[in-house]
Amino acid sequence: MAETIIIRVQSPEGVKRITATKRETVATFLKKVAKEFGFRNNGFSVYTNRNRTGEITASQNKSLNLLKIKHGDMLFLYPSSPAGSSSETMDTSVSQGLRPVGAPQVVEDEIDQYLIKQDGKIYRNRDQQLCRHGPLGKCVHCVPLEPFDEDYLNHLEPPVKHMSFHAYIRKLTGGADKGKFVALENISCKIKSGCEGHPPWPEGICTKCQPSAITLNRQKYRHVDNIMFENHTIADRFLDFWRKTGNQHLGYLYGRYTEHKDIPLGIRAEVAAIYEPPQIGTQNSLEILEDPKAEVVDEIAAKLGLRKVGWIFTDLVSEDTRKGTVRYSRNKDTYYLSAEECITAGNFQNQQPNICRLSPDGHFGSKFVTVVATGGPDNQVHFEGYQVSNQCMALVRDECLLPCRDAPELGYAKESSSEQYVPDVFYKDIDKFGNEITQLARPLPVEYLIIDITTTFPKDPVYTFSISQNPFPIENRDVLGETQDFHSLATYLSQNTSSVFLDIISDFHLLLFLVTNEVMPLRDSISLLLEAVRTKNEELAQTWKKSEQWATIEQLCSKKGGPSGRGSFVPRPGAVLLLPNPRGGSGGRKVAPWSQGCGEWGWGGCKGGIHRVPAWGVRAASQQGPPLPGLGGKTRSGFRTCLFLALSPCSDPALPLAGTVGVQISGLQEYGAMGGSTHAVSAAMWACQHCTFMNQPGTDHCEMCSLPRT
Repeated sequence: MAETIIIRVQSPEGVKRITATKRETVATFLKKVAKEFGFRNNGFSVYTNRNRTGEITASQNKSLNLLKIKHGDMLFLYPSSPAGSSSETMDTSVSQGLRPVGAPQVVEDEIDQYLIKQDGKIYRNRDQQLCRHGPLGKCVHCVPLEPFDEDYLNHLEPPVKHMSFHAYIRKLTGGADKGKFVALENISCKIKSGCEGHPPWPEGICTKCQPSAITLNRQKYRHVDNIMFENHTIADRFLDFWRKTGNQHLGYLYGRYTEHKDIPLGIRAEVAAIYEPPQIGTQNSLEILEDPKAEVVDEIAAKLGLRKVGWIFTDLVSEDTRKGTVRYSRNKDTYYLSAEECITAGNFQNQQPNICRLSPDGHFGSKFVTVVATGGPDNQVHFEGYQVSNQCMALVRDECLLPCRDAPELGYAKESSSEQYVPDVFYKDIDKFGNEITQLARPLPVEYLIIDITTTFPKDPVYTFSISQNPFPIENRDVLGETQDFHSLATYLSQNTSSVFLDIISDFHLLLFLVTNEVMPLRDSISLLLEAVRTKNEELAQTWKKSEQWATIEQLCSKKGGPSGRGSFVPRPGAVLLLPNPRGGSGGRKVAPWSQGCGEWGWGGCKGGIHRVPAWGVRAASQQGPPLPGLGGKTRSGFRTCLFLALSPCSDPALPLAGTVGVQISGLQEYGAMGGSTHAVSAAMWACQHCTFMNQPGTDHCEMCSLPRT
């Protein structure tokens, strides 16, 4: 049996021991080295000397004994940098070396991948007074500083209290071990499962399964270093709700993460749009309602190159309406964020974790930010940015933190009960004698949980979406009378006279309406338009403009008709009426083209001549429709849309555009030949004066728009 030997191999990531035999070939040994260090073939070189001499090349004919490699010898490994693949080799070695044992393979955000490859050092010029060396030399006064240098950060203007997250990682992975033992572990406040030495809580607990006590400390780093709104219009439109109603309002920030060059290895959250979810707001409270469109909004934002980066809410109280001033209520004497707001922010941050390769869980902290629109020292509206610490996220995730009813600036750590074990939470304070003391967090000042972030507006505004003097209405603002429907879309298109279609259609709220409206949702056919908006490509936008979907949208936005249109309905000659398929399914049944002379729709295949068809609008899926023409008086339930118009292109621009669902067709009120009665239907149902939806009798509110009948 061959004698087993152990050979030490030193690399920039540390020393590892390779088990081999004296008669083992060099090629086999190098394969073991590559597998142990996580390198690909030919991605490294091994030398017998530290100065890169005596290279060991792969050979099937030479053995380790022939190269005089003995038990306990030290070899030296260096990653190679062949042309065209150096970055790939280095990235692989770095990720292998820094990822903790057992950590999942994760794909970090693009900004994180970019900052990992940056040098990050703070380069300084030669000091004319202190430096005594030549132009190529370096001394303590001009040598580059590390990105986590606290003295440098404190002397910035304004001073930076928190280093960037990537600077914090550089601090952990610096030194001789290169972060070999670094692992960013998430705090857990729950009892570890699987302990079989005692009964479960509350009957028993031990030191193995008991979570450790938490001492709150000021977090030295932050995941986001700056928040920037692309332009003032985004914030002004959001504040318009408070200006018109006096009620507080909330929205989600959609944008992207970019490099913040004012801080070493910093990250900036750029806000391109604000989405306002369903909510109930008063002068001193906010309630977020369930949003059925949340998933669609995230999907559309992703196709536009955006993501949810934070949330914003107002806390504004008017002080002098003549001067336009607001009350300065959030300051050092009161609070910056209340405990309830910290808990909400912690909940949002837990929903949007930060993907991190150094964490055994694959995520650590969050880049999700909080912005408060409130009064400043000059009694003007200021935007203040915050995050809560990772310790706060853990307390919120494990339901250990509660707000105080009578003191918004104080939180309260829950006490253990028979249902839940809560570890002790402490914070450090200074007593009246100047001594540092440890206090139990019952109650807890929320300042220990808050990280402040600078919020700015650029000198040169940036516009991801176009700005119009008459913008499209924002979603979920029905209380202001601003509704998103085809009538408002027609108004928007008529008031925007730009010859560039991309400028007209590049509106975040308009794109959401085109995807989420109930009359003609374009979720499956709008990808080309979203790509055009993302890349600002007018040719792609013009290509989508020629599609059947946009032609139908234009017809729905006709001045003479539309879901919210008023007056008579005059289709174009050649327009085709499309009714639901009486046999079920998604296919429809077409009626013969419109005859302008007699003002009738023709029913194809119906015996007895041409019949007139009423417009009975849109019904809920559970409602019973009137008799369909040509079905012998039979009714058909279970379909949502009872009337659509499939309109053919018209070469004469002078002809009026056709209307659509839920309007009265002039001259088509009688349909006795179909086995129905106009008087019976009109007496049984009522049309909403806001959206023209036909509702069942006995209801006081419209089933479509929820507005009152009168």
